Amino acid sequence: MHQVPITAFGGPTVLIEYGGLRILTDPTFDAPGDYELAGGLVLTKTAASSAAPDQLGPVDAVLLSHDQHPDNLDTLGRNFLTTVPLTLTTAEGAQRLGGTAQGLSPWASVRLPRPEGGTVKVTATPALHGPEGAEAIAGQVIGFVLTAEDLPTVYISGDNASLDLVRHVAERFGPVDTAVLFAGAPRLPIFDGKLVVLDGDGAAEAAQILGARRVVPAHCDSWAHYTEGRNDVLRAFTSAGITDRLDLS
Repeated sequence: MHQVPITAFGGPTVLIEYGGLRILTDPTFDAPGDYELAGGLVLTKTAASSAAPDQLGPVDAVLLSHDQHPDNLDTLGRNFLTTVPLTLTTAEGAQRLGGTAQGLSPWASVRLPRPEGGTVKVTATPALHGPEGAEAIAGQVIGFVLTAEDLPTVYISGDNASLDLVRHVAERFGPVDTAVLFAGAPRLPIFDGKLVVLDGDGAAEAAQILGARRVVPAHCDSWAHYTEGRNDVLRAFTSAGITDRLDLS
């Protein structure tokens, strides 16, 4: 089966080459530093991206899980959006960003023209950035599914902590070939330490729910509030007996 080229740059930033299109998730390119949010919460970036924006080459579209948190869209990431023909994100995020941003509600879709003919269909998927009821505090978040007639299905979870929502994605699109799963087990005091994105065990369960042949972990390094790293994802997949699905390259 065709292997979709995917390159992880750190944090949630991943380049997906799909159907002749170059698609980037949640751009974060700033140097390490602190970001103060409402309520005195400080998020600390601990490592820079492995590539600068000017090293990426042309990008056809950005898939932005949400715009309201700097670990998914930092200052240089915002600047980068102005150079991209299209940013797909939440309805609220598109209103805030303006420019080429287009909002999608869960299960809504758009078709992107491929260079050699045909289209790639991008479908927004529901996501929950925390425990039940988190939307009032965390705001809107979405994930995405990429499909095309001659290509394997790719799921990008975005900042999602709900396995129930993963099941809904699996019901509509499973089994998926490749899942880019945001993990890192971030926990914040505002949610009493509950997960706001999947941990390693949740990512392993999500992989099985989706029937994913291949899993590329993201969002599990470069930020201090992530309580797990890539080794924890590996541990969880090893414990579940599905290490062969994990792509850590």
